[in-house]
Amino acid sequence: MNPYENPALPIDERVTDLLSRMTLAEKAALMFHTMVAVNPDGTLHEPAAKGGMFTSTNWLVTDRLITHLNILTMAPVPPEKIAEWHNRIQQLAAGNRLGIPMTISTDPRHGTVDNPATSAAAGGFSAWPEPIGLGATKDPDLVREFADTVRREYLAAGIRVALHPMADLATEPRWARTSGTLGSDPELVSELVAAYVEGLQGDSLGPDSVVAMVKHFPGAGPQKDGEDAHFPYGREQVYPGGRWADHLKPFEAAFAAGVAQVMPYYGMPVGTEHEEVGFGFNKGIIQDLLRGHYGFDGVVCTDWGLVTDADDVMGAPMAARAWGVESLDRLGRVQRIIDAGADQLGGEFAPELVVELVERGRVTEERIDVSARRILRDKFRLGLFDDRRYVDSAAAADTVGTPAYLEAGLEAQRRSVVVLEASARLPLTEGSTVFLDGVDPVVAGRYAKVVTDPAEADVAIVRRGAAFEPRTTGFETFFHAGRLDWTGAEIAPVLDLAGQVPTVVDVLLDRPAVLTQLSGKVAGLVGTFGVSDEALLDVLFGRSAATGTLPFELPSSMAEVEASREDVPNDTEHPLYPYAHGLTWPAR
Repeated sequence: MNPYENPALPIDERVTDLLSRMTLAEKAALMFHTMVAVNPDGTLHEPAAKGGMFTSTNWLVTDRLITHLNILTMAPVPPEKIAEWHNRIQQLAAGNRLGIPMTISTDPRHGTVDNPATSAAAGGFSAWPEPIGLGATKDPDLVREFADTVRREYLAAGIRVALHPMADLATEPRWARTSGTLGSDPELVSELVAAYVEGLQGDSLGPDSVVAMVKHFPGAGPQKDGEDAHFPYGREQVYPGGRWADHLKPFEAAFAAGVAQVMPYYGMPVGTEHEEVGFGFNKGIIQDLLRGHYGFDGVVCTDWGLVTDADDVMGAPMAARAWGVESLDRLGRVQRIIDAGADQLGGEFAPELVVELVERGRVTEERIDVSARRILRDKFRLGLFDDRRYVDSAAAADTVGTPAYLEAGLEAQRRSVVVLEASARLPLTEGSTVFLDGVDPVVAGRYAKVVTDPAEADVAIVRRGAAFEPRTTGFETFFHAGRLDWTGAEIAPVLDLAGQVPTVVDVLLDRPAVLTQLSGKVAGLVGTFGVSDEALLDVLFGRSAATGTLPFELPSSMAEVEASREDVPNDTEHPLYPYAHGLTWPAR
């Protein structure tokens, strides 16, 4: 037995031994954390032709020697099939020279938003509200319970790194990634982030933990004009209110909770003391602030795709997010990332570039060893070299999405519902007649008599998504950006219905919608954050208490949004509904 294979030895000794046996190419491969597709039947993805979003899994593992993979399930994949896939890829990696185990990661997959760039819908995992809905509960204990459930379900499927939580503050109402945050208030979000990290990792990182990779340092909320930094027009982060320190507070809470890994965002700071280059390239941010000031010695992984242009991302080309260093070639970009203090490059699989940098004398092998040591240390702490390399795929179906976890998720959904306005009709009376728009009549039939003619209804229930401006092609189509108010044509059918029958409107608040067009014109107005029809109707009909309160303010107009400051929480002058607004009632 080699020393690194001996579980009786201290982890630092095992890391040192393994590192001494590794070639430069093997060390370099540790520094890449890329995407991989999971086939619906749990087999390894092997495309028939080159090109497209996903390359050969065998090639990544056996040729590139990649040991960190971020799974994307473009079609529903049962958790037990993810577990089978996980065991297959671990077996593949075990055949490499040193048998270094795989570390499997995922974006959030316990909500309703299905965006390949940010999160996956729950599928067979338990379904909870989106993170912003957890923020509407304002309950750290609930967030800790959620994260502990995520941990248990991820472990069963073989997922060991959560590419979450987002510790960003929702200070810019137009930002397309608001639904992934926990709200706008720095103090509350700090409490919730700490609870989230504790639920995933426990008291310390170990064999029963899932690594929390908190993002997006130093806070991605203040995007100029609310545009997202995935795209060139959204590359700037601005601080007109001087609130840089506010955006760091949730990360400080994550550090105090022992978070193991950190991801900087794509954006570049503008108008601050820091260099105007993307945070993943920014030595002042990673080496000086994160490592120096905060003393963080865990793994820093860049966001995805900072180095290589992509020919086909969801059907469209996508330039590397090399903001501020666009003129550098791929080799220069990798050097900037390493010099900045990052350990891993997200979404890339080019270890030969690291090897070339060392061979040319532009980066030392000792610097590569620093990152390799951090990365290996987490693999050992997770038990991947010992008894946690494989999972019981047959048991995954019995562990993931259990009735208890499903009920816990449903209760969290109920608690996240925010009642914004209510007439005397609310809560609704069971057995009344209802007309539906956007609600499953089978579900509604458990509460009321469903009719297809508004004239026959006592009340109408309508569910709508918040307004947004559709963007062009590729990933852009998944991001709800731009305006927050509906056009006249978009809102007219709802107002027409409200003129015929008392109407309760629920709006999916993936961003802080402008609801002035509905205020005072409907029998009830509700905001939700990724909840089922059942959870909503439980609250509307009084089977469950109404307790949720807004995790951000709702502005009264786009003019006020445009006049607000991107980095300041709840900054519109005359909000329609202030932060923490929410009407309540007890369960019947």
